[in-house]
Amino acid sequence: MTSRRGFQTRAVHGAVAPPIDQATPSVPLYQTSTYRFPDSDAYAATIAFERSGYTYTRGYGNPTVEAFEGMLADLEGTETAFGFASGMAAVHTLWTTHARTGDRIVATNALYGGSYSLATDMLPRFGVDVRFVDGRDLDAVAAALPGAVLFYTETIANPTMQVLDLQALGALAASYGVPAAIDNTFASPALCTPADYGFRYVLHSSTKYLGGHHDHVGGVVACDAEGRARLRDTAIDTGGTMAPFEAWLAMRGMMTLGLRMRRHTESAEVLARHLDEHPGVERVWYATLPSHPDHDVASRILPAGAGGMLAIEVIGGLDAGKAFCDALELAWVATSLGGTYTLVGHAASTTHRQYSVADRRAAGITDGLVRISVGLEDVEDLIADVDQALAAIA
Repeated sequence: MTSRRGFQTRAVHGAVAPPIDQATPSVPLYQTSTYRFPDSDAYAATIAFERSGYTYTRGYGNPTVEAFEGMLADLEGTETAFGFASGMAAVHTLWTTHARTGDRIVATNALYGGSYSLATDMLPRFGVDVRFVDGRDLDAVAAALPGAVLFYTETIANPTMQVLDLQALGALAASYGVPAAIDNTFASPALCTPADYGFRYVLHSSTKYLGGHHDHVGGVVACDAEGRARLRDTAIDTGGTMAPFEAWLAMRGMMTLGLRMRRHTESAEVLARHLDEHPGVERVWYATLPSHPDHDVASRILPAGAGGMLAIEVIGGLDAGKAFCDALELAWVATSLGGTYTLVGHAASTTHRQYSVADRRAAGITDGLVRISVGLEDVEDLIADVDQALAAIA
């Protein structure tokens, strides 16, 4: 009789997953960092990507993360995707994968504040130049593209809700042989699939609409297989890769993405039209409003609607904008967007605090602009909340 192993050895090695041959609605959570191999040669071949299998969850692969990547790639219409620890980890990896010292990236000037800070503070330390252009000025974009290593923009710009002519921009980048990348976070693939316009890389902060429940932090880039391999190699060395539980949470959220985006969009449009007629509001930024400068472009690029994000300028500027946020009762003053709760924030002092005053104004971000992420509450309650807040500061 074989002698029984010791208690602690059995405690370490005793858990064995039972075999299962039935489908489940939830992809299993492979909450593991490492994987066993039959021998050293198999280990060496797998870590070099010479055979299939998994070695280490940090960038080398994980079944749950891989399922999330495949799900997002299918929704975006790309060959594959790669998951990251956050949206900014995705932006950083994308940019540093393509740019070396002396290289130039071209980016539109209306970007998320974190992307702007990466472009103006971090990358210049390593000799990478990011040139900002007005994305509406196609001649300016064309003049900047020759010799660039990457073109970068946003589907719906944060926070002015600018919608650019992605068809024209994708064609321009292709004509100069510059890979085009886009942050599709605000739109989500439920409203826009930029790969259709020639964008090679489609990025998301999955924290927002993909996850959709304020309980997940992650990022992802949908792309072709060669692009994914390049991103993966950078991410393995820099480490900003997605964790299995975050991938599981994102997939749970994405199952209802189409339904949620329809509700977000419907409520945001009703709220935008209400605020557009309110005497206490100077201006509303929402692309389906006739007053928005990109209204005609948005009707082509976003035929299903402009999403759940809008921005307003309360009469009275900066102080009035902050006071409006503070007077809200149902909506939260909080970071992030794209979830079940309605969230608001004063852009110049929070999400876009990194911008210089001149660059902020050039991007159309006024001192008093308030960004609103419309949640899933009943829109009548949201209207009542903004009305009481505006009355309180009048």
